[in-house]
Amino acid sequence: MKYLHLIWAALFRRKTRTILTLVSILTAFMLFGMLDAVRAAFDTGSQSLAGASRLITTSRYSIIQSLPKALDTRIAAVEGVGEVAYANWFGGYYQQPRNFVFSYAVSSNYVDLYPEIILTRAQRKVFDETRTGALIGARLAERYGWKVGDKIPLTSAIFPQKNGSKAWEFDIVGIFKTAKDAANGLDQLFLLHWKYFDEANAYGSGNVGWYIERISHPDAADAVAGRIDSLSANSDHETKTQTERAFQASFAKQLGDIGLIVGAIMGAVFFTLILLTGNTMAQAVRERTSELAVLKTIGFSNTSVLTMVLTESVLMLLIGGLIGLGLAASIMPAVTAASDGMVQLPPMRWGSWALGVVFMIGIGVVVGALPALRAMRLNIVDALAGR
Repeated sequence: MKYLHLIWAALFRRKTRTILTLVSILTAFMLFGMLDAVRAAFDTGSQSLAGASRLITTSRYSIIQSLPKALDTRIAAVEGVGEVAYANWFGGYYQQPRNFVFSYAVSSNYVDLYPEIILTRAQRKVFDETRTGALIGARLAERYGWKVGDKIPLTSAIFPQKNGSKAWEFDIVGIFKTAKDAANGLDQLFLLHWKYFDEANAYGSGNVGWYIERISHPDAADAVAGRIDSLSANSDHETKTQTERAFQASFAKQLGDIGLIVGAIMGAVFFTLILLTGNTMAQAVRERTSELAVLKTIGFSNTSVLTMVLTESVLMLLIGGLIGLGLAASIMPAVTAASDGMVQLPPMRWGSWALGVVFMIGIGVVVGALPALRAMRLNIVDALAGR
């Protein structure tokens, strides 16, 4: 644009005010970028083809309510079910409660239902043959410096052993990697034998936390889920079967509606930003009333003046917003690294950039509209006379 130098000069006419406003815009869009990444992380389920062919069966009433182990063979006999595995939450921590470990007690065929878990045959064989054996994700091993052959004590605040001890000792027999399209956090898992867990824990009673079913075709998910749930209808252990993605979404929503929370926060932030930047633009145009009158006097049209003020407003939002999104994109990997992978924020998506730019332009137009219209309707004689 041939008038860009005039717009730039007007934008930085009051450098301190403009810089403080840019910092506010930068902060708002940095927050937008990071919160959108958090929302995306909670929304991310298993995107792999294998994940689309898995169902999860839990208690209809609560995920913390266990199900009888006897359902295993009955579910396996349901039409459309190829294989059934089961798991139980262990809830262990390493040395100190703050060193929480995502640990599950799993059936011997659990890994078979998760081809995203990449494990050597030798390690799988040792796991099957070792009662106290454990398989751990590569990220978890890196986090604590664990290696195959180590004896690792985990303490469970939920499940003490029958001898009264809350500390359980496991032998690391395998470290698995995960496929590129694996769900977030899969490489942080600690897998132990359900049979060992059930026999040794003080509350062992032949119950499991949830079942995982591999089905023949994803399109049959609803029909198969209905047949599975009918097995326990009107019993004291009624079940709820859903796709793995739906299960992960419902599990995340126990913390609250993440989308609603993020939307509410960003709504408040952007509303405040509109008030702040609107005030800045109104002051900037009011201070330049006589200068705008001079521009009209020397031949600038009303449309040109309107366009210049609107462009100044949008440019201010774009400068601050793009810097803010850039900072968010650079901070998120640092957050993931600092947490040793416990907090895994996905990279900034192109969709987030695009949505951010739309917000920048939209807010720029909204806050610049009234000052721009005022400048366009400015009467030259009145403005030069100071009226």
